[in-house]
Amino acid sequence: MIVGLLVQNGTARMFWNELANGHHYVGAFDQGQLIGYAGMALSPPSEAWVNNIAVRRDRQRRGAGRALLDDLLEYARRNNIRQTLLEVAADNAPAQRLYDEYGFDVIGVRRGYYQPSNVDALVMRREEQE
Repeated sequence: MIVGLLVQNGTARMFWNELANGHHYVGAFDQGQLIGYAGMALSPPSEAWVNNIAVRRDRQRRGAGRALLDDLLEYARRNNIRQTLLEVAADNAPAQRLYDEYGFDVIGVRRGYYQPSNVDALVMRREEQE
């Protein structure tokens, strides 16, 4: 199942490379089936990047993405991370709303970042509160 998610998102090689480099990855399961995954890379001493959050299309909008993000942010807190960053497609309004709910703010735009669609990426940042 994870292979299907990775192929769908075109990230299989990237995923295995990130695991080999010790990045944090978690899965979301429903009745024993993988329905999503998320990953984060720490940049000590105080920064982390959400590498990806992916949920199977037929399981979206049911809380799996939120649960995955909760896990990543808790992992960041346990590692004393003060700032978490991510990129999201400019045309992915549902994901942008989710990140906004978690206190992420747009801090930049990467023009034509996603290929071959040439969609811009919004760079978002969340600062941990004291």
